[in-house]
Amino acid sequence: MENEIQSHRVSTSDDIEVSTYLEIAKELHGEQPAFEPKILSPSEKETIIVIDFGSQYSMLIARRIRECHVYCEIMPHDTPWEKIAPLNPRGFVLSGGPGSVYEPEAPLAPPYVYESHLPVMGICYGMQVICSQSGGQVSPGEKHEYGHAILHISNEDCPLFAKLTSPLHVWMSHGDQIIELPPTFKSLAYTENSPNAVIGNDKGIFGLQFHPEVAHTPQGKNILENFVYQICGCQGNWTPSKFMAENIEKIRKQVGKGKVICALSGGVDSAVTATLVHRAIGNRLTCFFINNGLLRREEPERVLNTFQQNFKMDIVYVDASKRFLKQLRKVVNPEVKRRLIGKEFIKVFEEGAAKLGKFDFLAQGTLYPDVIESTTSETKATAKIKSHHNVGGLPSKMKFTLIEPLRHLFKDEVRKIGAALGLPEDMTWRQPFPGPGLAIRIIGEVTEEKLEVLRAADWIVMHEIKTAKLYHQLWQSFAILTDVKSVGVMGDYRTYGYLIAVRAINSNDAMTADWSRLPYDLLARISSRIVNEVPKVNRVVYDITSKPPATIEWE
Repeated sequence: MENEIQSHRVSTSDDIEVSTYLEIAKELHGEQPAFEPKILSPSEKETIIVIDFGSQYSMLIARRIRECHVYCEIMPHDTPWEKIAPLNPRGFVLSGGPGSVYEPEAPLAPPYVYESHLPVMGICYGMQVICSQSGGQVSPGEKHEYGHAILHISNEDCPLFAKLTSPLHVWMSHGDQIIELPPTFKSLAYTENSPNAVIGNDKGIFGLQFHPEVAHTPQGKNILENFVYQICGCQGNWTPSKFMAENIEKIRKQVGKGKVICALSGGVDSAVTATLVHRAIGNRLTCFFINNGLLRREEPERVLNTFQQNFKMDIVYVDASKRFLKQLRKVVNPEVKRRLIGKEFIKVFEEGAAKLGKFDFLAQGTLYPDVIESTTSETKATAKIKSHHNVGGLPSKMKFTLIEPLRHLFKDEVRKIGAALGLPEDMTWRQPFPGPGLAIRIIGEVTEEKLEVLRAADWIVMHEIKTAKLYHQLWQSFAILTDVKSVGVMGDYRTYGYLIAVRAINSNDAMTADWSRLPYDLLARISSRIVNEVPKVNRVVYDITSKPPATIEWE
């Protein structure tokens, strides 16, 4: 039966009763744990809060600050102080945004940002917010400023510019400008078109018209580092592993004596999530690996084999492929696909859990980029890019309480934790694979025929990429089955076949990405093999679009 749960049990360890993460680390790594297990005391915690006004770069700000070993979280501009206070903030960064501060109902910084007397740095729109709220004036600029600019420092004693030499190459993206500085503020740097490119006062409040968080501002990370260390007084005592040590304790307290069900996909996100939950509550965790019929060739077998060899936890395999394909019949809208897949996942979980007993919690490997692109209550000002099946695709009513220990982490941070936890390398460094699977790599309706065509083409892409020893150098590489058919000639006969697109990109966090300049000979081999080995395909194209303006996946 298509809905039948097929159980492949792996030996289950006894329920873990440990009081400190040190014992967990020793269990994994012996007397020399791979990473520092200490949990920071409340007085040692230090956080930089990014007040988000809808910038797509807010995630980059958080990344750059975390790279300084200082914890950072993004909060909507209307977040109450009661939610921020427990994080022990040491300073605020006001993000950029698409609006203008002089527009009606423009989002502004909450009063506590200034009343806290903590250091503040506004970036682009955030700078204009500071100006407007402090008594200055912002208006549309006579000239817009987009792209590279040369920044001249006029006050080299400013701690923001410590160890930096003027001029600096910076990245601008604005149409408004400050025409009147607020009282007590001074201009600290300028560009050709922005006489007030950097402003500040003696109370530790600064504004930058350019974007220090992007790669196009080469010394931008140094400026952010100066802000968090020189101005906010941070010590740099945060690492992802310390964050996760705290989360293990949080999971234990949240779950209590309850039971948790977890979705395993074969990727590092779900594997790390399952490992952390298992270390917190032991055999009160049951993992499900669901075959939704949208996986790549031989993937179900390989994933099950990996889990059975490397994990001492309950794992249940569910073949629900037919019911997922039934739900997707005649569906062409990508957002509808994502929502249907998300809802069906929850149904499978609920049905599976009901057969095995009562489960209270659902653990997911949700990451920070999933949250920001799906636009949840955490990111109200940000435009929705697409619904991730595990965020925007979830039904509003579920029988489970969610546990998402990776919700505020980036992919590279999760990989570091996976490596420290001793997960197998082929899992820790596996290229990301979308939760909706091949459904969003098939443009248009998903059918059995199209799935087989795409699986065959994707297998060739991956084989050639790995043979060329480029797999770990790329963020992602895969094939897409487009909804285009084209005329071809094969064996002196006219053909009308599918068009396969190949996508290979480089990225650090999936928030931005650039297409990979694969060798021509490699592209030629991929194309030749696909048209010769995959029935009904007669044309291959290579996607040379970066993100933005495109997304990594096609749907």
